[in-house]
Amino acid sequence: MRISLISAALVAALVGYGSTIALVLAAAAALGASPEQTASWVLAVSLAKAIGSAVLSTWSRVPVVLAWSTPGAALIAATTGVTMPQAVGAFVLAAGLILLTGTLRPLGRLIAAIPDGIAAAMLAGVLLPFCLKGMAAMQAAPALILPMALLFALVRLWNPAVAVLAALAAGLALAFGTGAAVWPSLAIAAPAPVFIWPEFTPSVLIGLGLPLYLVTMASQNLPGFAVLRAAGYPAPVNRALGVTGGISALAALFGAHTVNMAAITAAICLGDDVHPDRAQRWKVGLAYAAAWVCLGLFSPTILALLSALPPQVMTGLVALALLGPLMGALTGAYTPVPTRFGATITLAITGSGVAAFGIGAAFWGLLAGLAIVTMERLARRG
Repeated sequence: MRISLISAALVAALVGYGSTIALVLAAAAALGASPEQTASWVLAVSLAKAIGSAVLSTWSRVPVVLAWSTPGAALIAATTGVTMPQAVGAFVLAAGLILLTGTLRPLGRLIAAIPDGIAAAMLAGVLLPFCLKGMAAMQAAPALILPMALLFALVRLWNPAVAVLAALAAGLALAFGTGAAVWPSLAIAAPAPVFIWPEFTPSVLIGLGLPLYLVTMASQNLPGFAVLRAAGYPAPVNRALGVTGGISALAALFGAHTVNMAAITAAICLGDDVHPDRAQRWKVGLAYAAAWVCLGLFSPTILALLSALPPQVMTGLVALALLGPLMGALTGAYTPVPTRFGATITLAITGSGVAAFGIGAAFWGLLAGLAIVTMERLARRG
């Protein structure tokens, strides 16, 4: 185990945690999770990433690192009127569908049939409202948010992967340094997993569970496999979907949303500087797993620190963290010319956040976009 393997894994874990933990906390708050359930959520998803990364890297001898579903967390954070047990039922459904995608070819073909532009537009509609809230946060607390945004823009010129982490560090320093936040009494306490019995409510399964599955597959797993292939490694698609789906279903019972293939953090672990011998580079998955075990075990202390921050800091951090994914989603939505109007409809309905019949806007946006695309195709054939 070379030092370069450990350092790459540590950087990847810190970037993944620091850049999107605020979004996970927002998702937990939207579901009305208690502090104990939130800590259990972070512990369970961290351990799921650790176990999955170690198992897949060892099994396939490929450097596989996992991430939690960032767009999935954004989707959850945008939901209203959903309880934790209902959300857990949706998490279990999404995990089960991921598992089935790796084992049932017809399901995989069905998902592949959804136009890329429509899937990307649904993701963009989920992310856009969070990015727009960044300006409101800046208006409410300019002394905190403006320096964070400026540092984010400067660091992004040098290394986009750590730009959000730099903004988080700036937010912490400014909030506690100016007295906008009071330093909490931090105590090292082991997190306790909280079992949550799932409640399978049809409207929540359709409005949250199905879109969570779709955005996880389209915006996380597929790019993650592409990153591996671009680095010259065979992507263990079926194994990865089976392991991530199975482990996500188990972690869901303790409040965690889905885990999936990493893309940005995976790129940190795949370069020649990680290990000169490509055949030995898979060991970075073991070091990455160890880092996530530590982050999960220290989650109560980290969460206590973050919860002391002003809400504008967390809102601004989420907005900055989602700018990159939003840019990619918008590019994907409007690159295919034939589906641009359908993508626009999907984006508008999903971004509205309006639910109907208890089913969230993401589902209706996807359904409307598919209907428009189907109508246009039939019209062209006629």
